[in-house]
Amino acid sequence: MSQDWWRHAVIYQVYVRSFADSNGDGVGDLPGIRSRLPYLRDLGVDAVWITPFYASPMADGGYDVADYRAVDPQFGDLDDVRALVADAHDLGIRVIVDIVPNHSSDQHEWFQEALAGRGRERYIFREGVGDQPPNDWESVFGGPAWTRVADGSWYLHLFAPEQPDLNWELPEVRAEFRDVLRFWLDLGVDGFRVDVAHGMIKAAGLPDIGHADQLKLLGTEPLPFFDQDGVHEIHREWRAVVDSYPGERVLVAEAWTPSAERTALYLRPDEMHQAFNFHYLTAEWTCEALRSVIDSSLAAVAPVGAPTTWVLSNHDVQRHVTRYGGGETGLRRARAALALMLALPGSVYLYQGEELGLPEVLDLPDEVLQDPMWERSGHTERGRDGCRVPLPWTSSGPSLGFGTGGAWLPQPADWAKLSVEAQSGDQDSMLSFYRNALRIRREHPALGAGDGVKWVDGPADVLWFERDGFACAVNLSGEVVALPDPGAVLLASSYYGVRDGQVLLPPDTALWWEL
Repeated sequence: MSQDWWRHAVIYQVYVRSFADSNGDGVGDLPGIRSRLPYLRDLGVDAVWITPFYASPMADGGYDVADYRAVDPQFGDLDDVRALVADAHDLGIRVIVDIVPNHSSDQHEWFQEALAGRGRERYIFREGVGDQPPNDWESVFGGPAWTRVADGSWYLHLFAPEQPDLNWELPEVRAEFRDVLRFWLDLGVDGFRVDVAHGMIKAAGLPDIGHADQLKLLGTEPLPFFDQDGVHEIHREWRAVVDSYPGERVLVAEAWTPSAERTALYLRPDEMHQAFNFHYLTAEWTCEALRSVIDSSLAAVAPVGAPTTWVLSNHDVQRHVTRYGGGETGLRRARAALALMLALPGSVYLYQGEELGLPEVLDLPDEVLQDPMWERSGHTERGRDGCRVPLPWTSSGPSLGFGTGGAWLPQPADWAKLSVEAQSGDQDSMLSFYRNALRIRREHPALGAGDGVKWVDGPADVLWFERDGFACAVNLSGEVVALPDPGAVLLASSYYGVRDGQVLLPPDTALWWEL
């Protein structure tokens, strides 16, 4: 496996509950992932990132961890982790696992001790203001960020009440998690995606915010509970741990910050290797918006020498086929978006099922919704279950090949035609396009390498750049545009025409060519 692999890697996110079910209980598991590793090899990815599989009561789909060194029985056991890592390495695929340090489960041994009055300093307990919480902070999932316990004191949870926030000012907490990292590194994992890497340190004194819509404030400045500068000391400690292991192990930050410049602070040479580029994920499908976020992303990381990452979907956001308009429009834009993303310098993250063109499931019955957002918001926010529906592997059979039983969330009937089986033999399918695009990227090292782009002036609302011997153009104008015939076309996201020495590029279409 190559050195500096993470600088230009294509990393595939597996949401473990929804990828593949090996035992027919309706829930994805580690043996299911292991059985589908050849599929990921053939797709052409360099690494797989697996969401939490630790022991958990599943109040938030595994992001409420009761034991950081144990596998939840519904997902398998430690031997399954060892086997999965070994098989993945044999296939040339690295394995990144989720780590959830901002909060534990309320069933964690430490929190149970805290409820009994012992070791409360490991969490953030405070006295209230009369019968009110200690401050006005709101939970990401809705409602107050504080819950009162039997003796009258309150504990902080930036997410669900079942997810009490740990006190990262305490040396014991820091030492415990360094040991947890070593436990999984010793099992052979290649790195960690750090959940809520921006939230582990809170502002001194836990001050009130005094704003009714607190989370939207993250768009202008750091919040007292998000993106505080103190997190960087923790990340430097973690970097020292992973650097002590051979084979270039990596740290990837989930860091929601007010700007690309703030994100870059997580990527200094002694901190994280990568951070998710949420500014790119949330950019509108316009030439102006995309060019702006590409420029700001590349400029922000240049001083720290880190690669940019590019991502369109994940387990927390609406699938981009739907965000881009849904139907044929959404699919056409999704193909062009992949081509654009793969042509940019840096590392790319794919979310399971996007290679099948899966849309967001918007009509899940109320009674099947499991995201805590649904309950915490008083049934006003449907939450993230719509992007977590289990994958369709076959065109028929129980749960469309996800497993021999049902699926923990129902799959739309029309997903049969979107299954891996249905698309594999169709050269025009989304799956075939992904496989082809990833193959071309591997065959042309300049794609993904480097650190900049050279913009080319062209027709209005055409995003056009050159870099390292090739060019990419994306038509975002809504009309067919004429470009000079480039000759050696490497990839087109949709069919295009050629007339009188010009390429006629349809709307929402991307083109790669060699210079």
